[in-house]
Amino acid sequence: MTHDQPASAPTPSGAAAPATGAAARPDVAELLRIATEVAVEAAALAARRRAEGVEVAATKSSLVDVVTHTDREVEQLVREQLAARRPGDGFLGEEGAADDSTTGLTWVVDPIDGTVNFLYGIPQWAVSIAVVEGGPDPLSWRALAGCVANPLSGETYTASLGGGAWLGDQRLRPSSPESLGEALVATGFSYEAERRVEQAAAVGRLIGRVRDIRRQGAASLDLCAVAAGRLDGYVERGLKPWDHAAGALVAAEAGAVVQGADGSAPSETLTFAAAPSIAQALLAAVADARI
Repeated sequence: MTHDQPASAPTPSGAAAPATGAAARPDVAELLRIATEVAVEAAALAARRRAEGVEVAATKSSLVDVVTHTDREVEQLVREQLAARRPGDGFLGEEGAADDSTTGLTWVVDPIDGTVNFLYGIPQWAVSIAVVEGGPDPLSWRALAGCVANPLSGETYTASLGGGAWLGDQRLRPSSPESLGEALVATGFSYEAERRVEQAAAVGRLIGRVRDIRRQGAASLDLCAVAAGRLDGYVERGLKPWDHAAGALVAAEAGAVVQGADGSAPSETLTFAAAPSIAQALLAAVADARI
């Protein structure tokens, strides 16, 4: 669902400018409408395929880093829908080759975020679609609109630059715990066994300083949970651009503190989101824990 948005902001310095003759960029509300419609349609397809049964198509970095046939089918659907609606825009997806942009805009897509959950029938997965300006590098892009759709919960999160973050018609706001000790924090682990061991040790150094830790297996939904106040914080290293593009925008537009390493934008080095009331304390604890 889309909401009234302010007029889109001017292109920031250093962002890719539209090529000569390219169609003018629509307003942010239109981009959000496209992201939402395509994400909801793609999520419905994924849910139908899950009900029919799932087969692993391949593994990537390790035996637990799986790709299903549905991942590929959903990404192809999204690619075709976006190409028809926004010819010339770039495309950066998890499963296929990237397409360069001639308009200055790139769609960043995770066809199924939480593929292992999807494979096992755990209802914590989503289709994540964001459109960014100046992409595809998350350290330099500006996210304009995004949607994270979980068809099994029936929840669709949306956000646009300057337009706030929403769960359906409900405006999202982060929580406000009074102390770090009252903060519920989520994280995630690498597909690589050695890195998981290191990450588990780091979480062990953090867990005594917060209320508890959750590991739910879908970064986009964790970021949206921070936006909705269901989590007080989220931190993870190793995320790919499609893992956080839409969710980070939802969290930021809700009012959460969202950043990467050393105050930069979220990236593979670090993705951090937290309620403002405990953000600085959590950042310090994350550094101490060497996450």
